Amino acid sequence: MGIFNRKSNQPAPATDTAAAVSPDLAALSGDYTIDPAHTTIGFVARHAMVTNVKGSFKDFTGTLHLDGSDPSRSTATIDVVMDSINTGNADRDGHLKSADFFKTDEFPTMTFRSTKAEALGGDDYRITGDLSILGTTRPLTIDLEFNGSAKDPFGNERVGFEGKAEILRSDWGLSWNAALETGGFLVSDKIKLVFDISAIRNA
Repeated sequence: MGIFNRKSNQPAPATDTAAAVSPDLAALSGDYTIDPAHTTIGFVARHAMVTNVKGSFKDFTGTLHLDGSDPSRSTATIDVVMDSINTGNADRDGHLKSADFFKTDEFPTMTFRSTKAEALGGDDYRITGDLSILGTTRPLTIDLEFNGSAKDPFGNERVGFEGKAEILRSDWGLSWNAALETGGFLVSDKIKLVFDISAIRNA
């Protein structure tokens, strides 16, 4: 099955990606704009080695190009306003915006530009691209699950995806930390990224 519909009860033939995609999926091919009101771009960090702190970004824009006949030709872009970070604590958010972390005055935007898309089978996909933070660009791979498509009550054609990835923040120069008396560090280097995306087809 391709990127634009749910799993079938019939097993997919063992063929290459393009040949395995049903021709009727072309109906959902096109350009889409990510809907920030119904999309979450979030993260999870380990704090003091005993609990997780969750946060998200409230201000961002993004686009998808979906190719129903050949999912490998699909693309994605995201631009995030770093000053919109929100962890539910104003003091912590202020620290994250400071020179210890994101330096939002100097680097106001985080960007992602896809370079490769892969169909893994069923509703599972993988997209790889360039993630830029603090002026450093490194590859990021996101595993995605397609959640389906629908027309909402306002006539918008929507598609939905859930995604996850893990990074080492130090790879992008986010190296601030504090040692704990009991051993270990205050903030984990490994960060989990979570995505819940709703995108509207362009008119």
